[in-house]
Amino acid sequence: MLIEGIFAAVPTPFYPDERVYYRKLEANMARYSRSLLAGMVVLGTTGEAVSLDDGETRDVMAVAAEAASAQKVLVAGISRESVRGSIALAEIAAQHHYDAVLVRTPTYFLSSLSPAAILNYFRTVADHSPLPVLLYNIPRFVPYDIPIDVVAELAQHPNIVGIKDSSGSLTRIKATVEATRNAPRRTVTVTPVFEAVTARMLVPKTDVGSFLASAGDLAGGVAVSSAPPAPALRTRTKEVGFQVMTGSAATLLESLQLGASGATLGFAACAPQACQEVYLAWKDRDLKLAEEKQKRIAGPAQRIVGELGIPGAKHACDFNGYYGGRPRSPLLAVSAAERSEIETLLAGIRN
Repeated sequence: MLIEGIFAAVPTPFYPDERVYYRKLEANMARYSRSLLAGMVVLGTTGEAVSLDDGETRDVMAVAAEAASAQKVLVAGISRESVRGSIALAEIAAQHHYDAVLVRTPTYFLSSLSPAAILNYFRTVADHSPLPVLLYNIPRFVPYDIPIDVVAELAQHPNIVGIKDSSGSLTRIKATVEATRNAPRRTVTVTPVFEAVTARMLVPKTDVGSFLASAGDLAGGVAVSSAPPAPALRTRTKEVGFQVMTGSAATLLESLQLGASGATLGFAACAPQACQEVYLAWKDRDLKLAEEKQKRIAGPAQRIVGELGIPGAKHACDFNGYYGGRPRSPLLAVSAAERSEIETLLAGIRN
């Protein structure tokens, strides 16, 4: 699967009583689908996945996939503390035609997990996952920085296709790119303009407006109308290596220059266009413009997402016309002073 470009880390909206607000999730997914984003990541950190039960997790997967455009790559966070639990959610994601799954290190028994146990966890999930696996390194919340040599070893697995690194360390991004440079290359299906072909683009669709007519109707000369068949999807192939995604909007441009294929960003949940502009300018090799666009988002992203966290990101979504709302407790909403600060930081980044 081609994993490149900018992905929004999708928030999970809640009612005031903390039930999941599925209609607002639908609205967010529909709006992200109208943007230039490459795709969306559901049930990651910004999606408060660790605060949802299994039933809510399955429902969020279903609702998000149904509301998203088929042209957008969809990644589902499926991490559970056991191999069995993670595989079960990977199977659910496949049923809803996601394109890849995001898997972080288990945390509860972390002090007892040797490098061999970590390798076994990720490999076993990847062995049984029906979807390609993206590793998830987020030492801010998981007190474990996946060692570079472990990432390099996991990159040899045929079903582990990349990593989202949210360490914020450019040194680590560079080291990961260099350590996985010799990972097996994969042939992926892409469109004629080298954009990803998603699983949902390949799902057969029933022709709208078509119906079956009885033999009597046909004999009586009744005209039968049916929708024309959908044109065949034109594709080509592209070779890709191990794909490194950054999780830091504050260092987006620098990460791209070091070899990252794209980014999954909490800041893209509230400002997808601003993040996309950095990537597009870099892709067009307009470094001066890319630097200007990066400078525009670096400070706000660091303060809102890096420091204020999920509550900050969710209020930023509200301010920019997406549905964020309050986080689920025990997280607390931002204060009035913090709301004012967020709104000031986003005054020139409305999209």
